[in-house]
Amino acid sequence: MPPTAASLTRSSRDTARSIRGGAAMHAGARAGFVAAGVVHILLGVVALGVAFGGGGSADQSGALAALRSEPGGPVLLWVVVLALWALSLFLLLSAALVRGTGKSAWYHRGKYASTGIAYLAVGLTGVGVARSGSSSSAGKTRAWSARLLDAPGGKALLVVVALVVLGVAVYFVMKGATHGYRKDISVPAGLAGRAVEALATVGYVAKGVALAVVAVLTGVAALTSDPQKSAGLDGALKSLAGLPFGVVLLVVVAAGLVAYGCYFFARARYARL
Repeated sequence: MPPTAASLTRSSRDTARSIRGGAAMHAGARAGFVAAGVVHILLGVVALGVAFGGGGSADQSGALAALRSEPGGPVLLWVVVLALWALSLFLLLSAALVRGTGKSAWYHRGKYASTGIAYLAVGLTGVGVARSGSSSSAGKTRAWSARLLDAPGGKALLVVVALVVLGVAVYFVMKGATHGYRKDISVPAGLAGRAVEALATVGYVAKGVALAVVAVLTGVAALTSDPQKSAGLDGALKSLAGLPFGVVLLVVVAAGLVAYGCYFFARARYARL
């Protein structure tokens, strides 16, 4: 008797659940958290260099290019890419396995899927850096913004993009300020737990501030029809240095990104999978 659609769906879900719950998948996810930590620490270091007059691209591609330039860097870069993809797969499977149709189910489904896609994208950026050594995505961001502005309704779409990024920024700030990350990890007791919470709080808020600046620049690019003002994370962080007391603010944000990276190391150990 041929299998029904329901039985095939049930079989697929059972297979996905088995893969997601396996020891190999959990190890890959934890390795992915470590890789994400490495990327954010390097991003923070590059941003600190920019604050003190150094060069480099203060975005994920710049961080990955910095890793590639180190001894053994090309090999380490591929390890980071594969680990990020393993984490991406874990999150996408998590999204597919969320049950229910209520608001909470769709929220968690969207959160897992969007985060998984983000890690997939960073991994693809790493592939580009590994192949070409390219270290800046600012030009691509401007080109993408220019194409969008040229499209029918493009200005409105770019405003929507800015608002979405701003919403993500607010989410990061609130998650840090309200200790929402406690849902993601089993916080250890004692001094270790206090250290993890301090890193998470500072890190989430710093990441949110950086994304808020990206949102503002994207919105300005839309309202002025000038794609040159939309330069992604690299342009956002560098624009901070031009503000009154901007260097101090950039140093604080950069240090926060380093803290966020260190939190990912703790998350690799204490994550609720």
